[in-house]
Amino acid sequence: MFKKLSFLFACAAIAVLSSCSSKMSSMKSEYFTVTPSVLEVVGSEVPVTVDGKFPAKVFNKKSVLTVTPVLKYEGGEALAEPVVFQGEKVRGNDRVISYDNGGSFKTKMAFDYVPAMEDAELYLRFVVNKGNKTYTLPDVKIADGCIATSQLYRQTAASANIAYGEDAFQRVIKQAKEANIMFLIQQTNLRASQLTTEEMKELKATMAEIVKDFENKVLDEVEVSAYASPDGGVALNDNVATGRELNTAKFVKKEMKKAKLEGHVDSKYTAEDWEGFQELVSKSELPDKELILRVLSMYEDPEEREAQIKNISSVYSELADEVLPKLRRARITLNYQLIGRSDEQIQEQYAADASVLSLEEILYSAILTENEAEQKNIFNTAIKLYPTDYRAYNNLGVMAYNAGDYSTAASYFAKALAANSNAPEVKVNLGYLELLKGNVANAESLMAVGADAKAGDEALGNLYIAQGEYTRAAALLEGTATNSAALAQLLNKDYSTARQTLEAVENPDASTYYLKAVLGARTSNVAFVYDGLKEAVKRDPSMAKKALGDLEFTKYLQDATFLSILK
Repeated sequence: MFKKLSFLFACAAIAVLSSCSSKMSSMKSEYFTVTPSVLEVVGSEVPVTVDGKFPAKVFNKKSVLTVTPVLKYEGGEALAEPVVFQGEKVRGNDRVISYDNGGSFKTKMAFDYVPAMEDAELYLRFVVNKGNKTYTLPDVKIADGCIATSQLYRQTAASANIAYGEDAFQRVIKQAKEANIMFLIQQTNLRASQLTTEEMKELKATMAEIVKDFENKVLDEVEVSAYASPDGGVALNDNVATGRELNTAKFVKKEMKKAKLEGHVDSKYTAEDWEGFQELVSKSELPDKELILRVLSMYEDPEEREAQIKNISSVYSELADEVLPKLRRARITLNYQLIGRSDEQIQEQYAADASVLSLEEILYSAILTENEAEQKNIFNTAIKLYPTDYRAYNNLGVMAYNAGDYSTAASYFAKALAANSNAPEVKVNLGYLELLKGNVANAESLMAVGADAKAGDEALGNLYIAQGEYTRAAALLEGTATNSAALAQLLNKDYSTARQTLEAVENPDASTYYLKAVLGARTSNVAFVYDGLKEAVKRDPSMAKKALGDLEFTKYLQDATFLSILK
């Protein structure tokens, strides 16, 4: 009886042991590899790739394992999409892991970034289902995070070259006054009726104005271009065009002498004006104009062209009446320059009476002084005299932005937008304000509209940093010595170029030196780390706290010099 009981107890013990061994054991961190090993923020996300390997004799044949990546940070946690595996004896559609051989997997995920994740840890959470039973294995830590250097885009955008509303002032403006003299067929003489047209009267008046206002108007030269229509023989047309050129040039010189206008007369002729003929036919309503244009393209020889066109009898009479007479002409072009006020004259006139100046002269005067108070006064004067133009409002907003007064900047940009709802500079600048607040989607919609602004490429470069597109950002910011360009190059791992850019920044600020410290940490340049942080903290004491929590500097946290800089 005792032996029988002993046997029964032994069987029960074996059953219990078998039951325990069938329960899946805890997971270990060495089963998993994370890329990147220290998590990093890219754009608005924290992308992660996990490679896992279940060793042999670990995965229970009758169990289902749900693995959920969890990014834990102070005040919360973020869960990624779970991955489900099953043992060999489970009926289901999930990935099967062999008990005898184990198995591997790879999964990619991205967590939506929040600032608290700068101090975070990545875990895997395991839930086992076996039959009707569910139990949880201990969470396993597999990585630290997050490096958030990319989020410096807000600070670097604050020192970007935002869009200035430029003046269109030109000190020298080229002008041209034209008059045409029309000729009868095969004639070269200047008819009296052609010398008293309105065009000719205006040409003569312009000559007189240049002589009278010699300080502000300067003659370049007078051009005479004479033409013959492409009907008739080439030799005949050559003689006709030459005669028209000579007679017109003689007339022009006579008129210049009468006006006491000194200058060069450049004259030339075109024997057969096929180019003008083609242009007039193209613009005409002639019924067979396409046929005529085809003839012009098929034949290069002028006599053959003329013969073929004359063969189109249905249209030649209309050509003779409507097109050819317009080609029998000489064009007189008076080329001269308008000379605007000098810098000194503009400044003197502004001081005496700004209302006499044009809007472009007033806006231009703002670049003639480096005194910000004077610049503000100039822009306010422009607003008073020309309230419907957006540029003065915009430029006052730029000044406020550069001073860090973003609410005032926003107010001015709103007024600029009210003056011109399509102004690309204003759209760009409003986009920058959205970047400063981390509203990347809003910034994108604004900056896309303002891409045609002169500062559009730099704005898009800043936007691409915020979106995690570092290669595109670096390409657009190439050649600009700004914090934003250096940040793009740093994130793109182009460390030599980033160093050159940081050294070339004209007015380095706390962000410039903080980036220098990060560059030093990434390239093992201890002097850059120390010097950069020292200057960054000097300009902005809040940088000390940031550096202490920045994983870029993890290996320096036990360094006495590093810690002394951040006290």
